[in-house]
Amino acid sequence: MSIAAKDALTQVLLVEDNPGDTRLTREAIRDCDVPLNLNVVRDGFEAMAFLRRQGRYAGVARPALILLDLNLPGKDGREVLAEIKHDPELRRIPVVVLTTSQSEDDIAAAYRLHANCYIRKPPEANQLSRIVKGIEDFWLTKVRLPC
Repeated sequence: MSIAAKDALTQVLLVEDNPGDTRLTREAIRDCDVPLNLNVVRDGFEAMAFLRRQGRYAGVARPALILLDLNLPGKDGREVLAEIKHDPELRRIPVVVLTTSQSEDDIAAAYRLHANCYIRKPPEANQLSRIVKGIEDFWLTKVRLPC
């Protein structure tokens, strides 16, 4: 794929440490109607480096949407969410918390930190594809995002 073609794709950042969930999300993204480029990072430190375009991420395109797991090694998703929403350069990027946690405290904390929505990963792996398709349909088709 040429650089110009890659730049024309909608950029999505997946912050996920579980290789199985990453694989399932990649498969679901392939079936999306919107041309997407899925960037994957495995922890909170790497997520912030990507978003701030630091180190090996210098020059990457800023994502139109972030899919964020809460339970990450090192800097967890709550810390990442707080940093994103406190940074004037990043706060406008919608953050979809996509996690296994059913904790009411986690849900309340995510919204208190200005998550745009909170979705629990389904226990059945095959249902994750439907969830990702729904996220794509809403956030990247129906919603108008800032450039």
